[in-house]
Amino acid sequence: MELSNFWIAVLLTSLAGLSTGIGSLLAFFTKKTNTNLLSVSLGFSAGVMIYISFVELLAQAQEIFSVNLGGIGTWVCVTSFFLGFGVIALIDRLIPSYENPHEMHNIEELENKEKAQSFRKLYRVGILMAVAISLHNFPEGLVTFLGTLTSLKLGLAIAVAIAIHNIPEGIAISIPIFYATGSRKKAFIWSFLSGLAEPVGGILGFLILRPFISDTLIGIMFALIAGIMVFISFDTLLPAAEKYGKHHLSILGLVGGMIVMAISLLLF
Repeated sequence: MELSNFWIAVLLTSLAGLSTGIGSLLAFFTKKTNTNLLSVSLGFSAGVMIYISFVELLAQAQEIFSVNLGGIGTWVCVTSFFLGFGVIALIDRLIPSYENPHEMHNIEELENKEKAQSFRKLYRVGILMAVAISLHNFPEGLVTFLGTLTSLKLGLAIAVAIAIHNIPEGIAISIPIFYATGSRKKAFIWSFLSGLAEPVGGILGFLILRPFISDTLIGIMFALIAGIMVFISFDTLLPAAEKYGKHHLSILGLVGGMIVMAISLLLF
């Protein structure tokens, strides 16, 4: 890992997390959701994550394991990959859907108070929401942070993908807070600050793991992160892209994300 990239990793992780504020601003200053653009963007983000996971992270993990663990390296790689699925799936399982900040919503809900009422009780329990957001964003922060320490190019790509996927999350957070408090300012502040869980998660995760860092642990983290990103892509991003727009637009975004990522890896 390139420890010289530490502060760059902090910056990219912070920017990716705080993009929830962009979603909040869109909710308050845009009258209508551009569902087609959102669908393509979410598909694009999924394409970037999936391509990086299979072509870059898993490939590097397998290479590390083959050198350090020999024949059992493939089993460790596969196990770590699906463990990533299990970690993020458990987090989703522990948080009910109405309290889940990854549940997608649209700007038009600001004009539909009856629909928004169902979210009020969530924000009357602010601590619960803070925990929910942190649980979701900690792994994403660790993904971006470790990716940047490994390669600036890889970290930048992951940060962009995470940032795109955090924009509708910002919308999802700000809508119920607005109806719970009646304040657009408070809704924006909570939405913006919720993204701080990502740099905190990245830094804390790195500090906890740093004393134990070895080639084998790095390989495990690569495979684990790949599993987390693939799960997020299939469980959250692609279903949301389908919900917001047409099927072919989400697939167009998915393929576009893969193409852009493939070209960037080849050229840089």
